[in-house]
Amino acid sequence: MFDFIRAARHPVTRDEAAAAVGISRKLAAFHLDKLVHAGLLRAHYEGVGRVGRAPKVYEPTDVDVRVSIPARQYDLLADILVDAVLADDARGSAETIAAERGRAIGSAEREEERPGRLGVERALTMTCRVLAKHGFEPQRDTPTTVQLRDCPFHPIATRARGLVCGINRAYLAGVLDGLEARSVEAVLAPGSGGCCVLLRPRQEQG
Repeated sequence: MFDFIRAARHPVTRDEAAAAVGISRKLAAFHLDKLVHAGLLRAHYEGVGRVGRAPKVYEPTDVDVRVSIPARQYDLLADILVDAVLADDARGSAETIAAERGRAIGSAEREEERPGRLGVERALTMTCRVLAKHGFEPQRDTPTTVQLRDCPFHPIATRARGLVCGINRAYLAGVLDGLEARSVEAVLAPGSGGCCVLLRPRQEQG
């Protein structure tokens, strides 16, 4: 239910949530209000002031959800590594490694699927599938553009945006390279949505 509401991109009613997961409206309301209590969703009444009863709707909050048992300190390690990269001016090396990791994932997927030559729309469809399998949240805004709903490296990106966005772009470019999706490119597009990297048709170099 939480995944459905995150993907909906608009406030969701209890009836919509119930239908999406195949349960009763009453049970959906119970779980939705539990998610609100946990801080994962926020609720409000839509269309207050109109004739009739305004429906209660739900949408995701900005909270990050991570579960680790036993507790791990990945954020601390990430902070230390970011500081080390910034101190040694090793951004180029980090982007090279990120591209290699992405390329390996894309190559493995291509080897498994054997899709042949990839046009723009098919390349983006395949890329979305790969990214979703590896914990990203690709959003197909148009048939020929894909953006990540969330920055996958938040909140580290807030500390070193240029470094992290560059690594993310290099990683996604590596995935495209491994898929041999030559009709598509990963570009930095700050301010265009949740993540600063956009996948789009490759632009001819002037």
